[in-house]
Amino acid sequence: MKIKLSLTVLSLLVSFKLFSAPIELLSPDKKVKITVNLKGKITYSVNVNGDKVLENSFLQLALGTEQLGENPQLLKKVISAHNEVSKPVVPLKNSTVENKYNLLRMDFKKDYSVEFRAYNDGIAYRFITNKKDSVIVQNEDVYIEFANDVTSAYLETKSFMTSYEILYQNKKLNDVDAQKMSVLPILFNDKKYNVLLSEADLYDYPAMFVKVKDGKSVNSIFPKVPEVYAPNGDRNLKIVKEYDYIAKTTGKRSFPWRFMVISDKAEALPENQMVYKLSTANQLKDFSWIKPGQVTWEWWHNAYVYGVDFKSGYNQDTYKYYIDFASKFKIPYIIMDEGWAKTTLNPYEPNPTINLQELIAYGKQKNVKIVLWFTWLAVEQNPDVFKKLEEWGIAGVKVDFMDRSDQWMVNYYTKVAKEAAKHHILVDFHGAFKPAGLEVAYPNVLSYEGVIGMEQNIWGGLATPANNLFLPFLRNAVGPMDYTPGAMRSAHPKDYKANWINVMSIGTRAHQVAMYIVFESGFQMLADNPVNYLREPETTSFITSIPVTWDETKVLKAEVGEYIVTAKRKDEEWFLGAMTNSTERKLEIKTDFLTKGKNYELTLIKDGINADFQAMDFKRLTIKLKAGDPISIDMVKDGGFAARLVPLN
Repeated sequence: MKIKLSLTVLSLLVSFKLFSAPIELLSPDKKVKITVNLKGKITYSVNVNGDKVLENSFLQLALGTEQLGENPQLLKKVISAHNEVSKPVVPLKNSTVENKYNLLRMDFKKDYSVEFRAYNDGIAYRFITNKKDSVIVQNEDVYIEFANDVTSAYLETKSFMTSYEILYQNKKLNDVDAQKMSVLPILFNDKKYNVLLSEADLYDYPAMFVKVKDGKSVNSIFPKVPEVYAPNGDRNLKIVKEYDYIAKTTGKRSFPWRFMVISDKAEALPENQMVYKLSTANQLKDFSWIKPGQVTWEWWHNAYVYGVDFKSGYNQDTYKYYIDFASKFKIPYIIMDEGWAKTTLNPYEPNPTINLQELIAYGKQKNVKIVLWFTWLAVEQNPDVFKKLEEWGIAGVKVDFMDRSDQWMVNYYTKVAKEAAKHHILVDFHGAFKPAGLEVAYPNVLSYEGVIGMEQNIWGGLATPANNLFLPFLRNAVGPMDYTPGAMRSAHPKDYKANWINVMSIGTRAHQVAMYIVFESGFQMLADNPVNYLREPETTSFITSIPVTWDETKVLKAEVGEYIVTAKRKDEEWFLGAMTNSTERKLEIKTDFLTKGKNYELTLIKDGINADFQAMDFKRLTIKLKAGDPISIDMVKDGGFAARLVPLN
């Protein structure tokens, strides 16, 4: 009896030592190492190439009175290797994606698990619960502590009510206002490594915001569930009372992934596909009807076409003019934005100046489909709207002014995506939080706004090259972005003037054209006046030759907030897009990405000889090039470069 008891105690001690010892998970290339400790909390550190990047970070999920992650009692751990290959329905980067990672799953007492993934370019983790009934989530801690001092590209906001159109502030974490918070994604840099933080597979749960704790650490903060609303104009509701929790949800579920792309190369950030890899796969059986493409946009210039024989505005003749223009350049869609409907709350009644059915029929003759703008409130109050739009022959919707990301609103996005898909309707979300996987499960969601895009130059001049050069590394690095490029009136910052009749962009003409290659969106808009495009067919024909989906993406040279050079392939053609901030650049690019032995015709749009003071000056050239030959890219301040490479043999 005494011997048997001693053996039992020994077995327990061995078991305790096994489960309390650090657990290591390596990436497939063994360069990224996650070390998990289970003493008191679930803490972890991250090393890359032997350098410590994160330390003392922890995760915790508060379900009612339970604190999952506090005093964790491990029952089982499994480490496994995974390598899956898939083809995105809407390939904004690559037509084939390899999802290769190593997985650590830890099952704990209290019916929950935690999964970590180690990728060659970063890490991810999530909670999984196995509770019988629904649960109330009081809070979640996503506490991240850096091993070294960091700077951060931070998007400060005072409120959970936000349009997400926020300028990047690049500052030391010590200098960030701890009373404010930031939306995702956020980029941290410790002078060697970039760490891009965001989330994926976000369903039935609020979006995450981040608050600074001190100069080396941040933690999550979440909007609470709304309880009571009040009217707030014609396009939104005011939250007047909230519950004291962030979510009420099913007890058997996986929670959103918290991920970090980690690299010492800035080029890895725009190339990453972490959101796609971590998100629920395509849920649509039939997706043959989903056709991404370019789209005209009248609202940016208030439908003020001119040089025509009719009175312009939100009326029949003007929209026919947009359809004719789109047809001429094989643009598949036009958008009819705010102004097409009689009121913002009735999605069924057009403005009296419009015969919508006639426009739909006219567009069909010209191979141009129509996308309609709605407030989210109008869609919510008219549950049969997508059925009606399908009957009419409408191709898509732009849903606007959500300006929230609490659990109810996250569920609203999912509901819209599902209902729209049932009726073959494409979706562009505006006033929207960042992509977090919905567009993977429901690929009819082609784009999201919630960014300082060209709309901001109607009245404020916020969409500058300085801010533009953060977008490929942050906002666009987690999913499609409706920036609405294509301005034909270009100015340097000192020459910019706000104007809603002849709207100006900030940056050179070549800077604008390059956006169609550098920026990603399943709906890529041509924001400017058709009159201006028709006047300059050499630019317009180049823009409309650029695809919106791609087979391969390579970022050739880049520095966060400074410049980027992106190469993208569609079939056998390659496109190059380069953008710079307020610094002039002279770069030489190797073309070893081209097929060896092939000759190419290179058509390019570059900054003109006088573009340093006249931002509208550009040069279009066509030259011959052999694979392997270098390309010289000269960009003036606020400048750019765009090229199309067509194989000749």
